[in-house]
Amino acid sequence: MVDTLDPATPARRRRSDARRSIDAILNAARIVLGERSDASMEEIATTANVTRQTVYAHFPSRDALIAALIEAAAAEYSALLDAACLETAPPADALAQFLDAGWRFLRRYPLLLDPTTTSIHRPKSNDPHDVVPPRLERLIRRGQGTGDFDRSPPAAWLAAAVIGLQHAAAAEVADGRLTAGEAAALCLESTLRLCGRPTASR
Repeated sequence: MVDTLDPATPARRRRSDARRSIDAILNAARIVLGERSDASMEEIATTANVTRQTVYAHFPSRDALIAALIEAAAAEYSALLDAACLETAPPADALAQFLDAGWRFLRRYPLLLDPTTTSIHRPKSNDPHDVVPPRLERLIRRGQGTGDFDRSPPAAWLAAAVIGLQHAAAAEVADGRLTAGEAAALCLESTLRLCGRPTASR
């Protein structure tokens, strides 16, 4: 019996090689652009250990590469929130886990603190602008229902304020006025005060 080669094998190998190249390029872009947002495609290629031509074969422009990176970042952030037990943990713990997920995300993708980067592209799915506020609002509403959070302010307003606090804290880190640890601690303390337990008079 004569063995025959599976014609699908080379195609699968090419797809696997392409996927590895894409992953390497995206990871290199995350690192290089996180350090310097104006880094060139050649610098990204060098960090990814591929040629500049390989980068352009997968991403025809710098904007296309950044768009793909933001898509990947959005999916990772959504996964972090899924793992944070926002629907099941005690409300105050869940709120701390929500903030921690945000800090881990920003540590991994510091380039997203650059307003010129985020203005280029919004993800087609898992867009944090659309996904995050409703999830946080549901968590706060749950805490209001259990009496862990103040029922007086609307949950939507508290969610917007918490997100604003974290953005402000991240900006302090980006500008070098706070360390990441200091910002995270202050943000958590301020958030818990903002959403705090109702007072006796209420």
